[in-house]
Amino acid sequence: MWNEIPVEQMNPLLARQVRHCDNMTVARISLRKSCVVPEHSHHNEQVSFIQSGRMKFVVGGVEHLLGPGDSVLMPPHVPHWVEALEDSTIVDVFVPRREDWIRGDDAYLRKCFICGRY
Repeated sequence: MWNEIPVEQMNPLLARQVRHCDNMTVARISLRKSCVVPEHSHHNEQVSFIQSGRMKFVVGGVEHLLGPGDSVLMPPHVPHWVEALEDSTIVDVFVPRREDWIRGDDAYLRKCFICGRY
């Protein structure tokens, strides 16, 4: 399925592929080492599955160091942020679907907080 979905380069360190269904969004996200997704929250419940690499997730102030095969839950409205400790690939599942992503309201993913570029 992923080879049929275009890759969207969000910033120099982060790319994603997204499938929006009626009630959920599934995304495969590639993060280069040192990529940081800044703290944010949303009304969607989110589960992230680590496919490769090592990641640090901070969810509601609690740090989770994760590697391949690990997963983490982000409950609705709980602030969280992510740092790629090495080149990594994750699969995120969101319920309900990410209407903000469909609208293009995802500027927090479009700026590279390491290099400052979009």
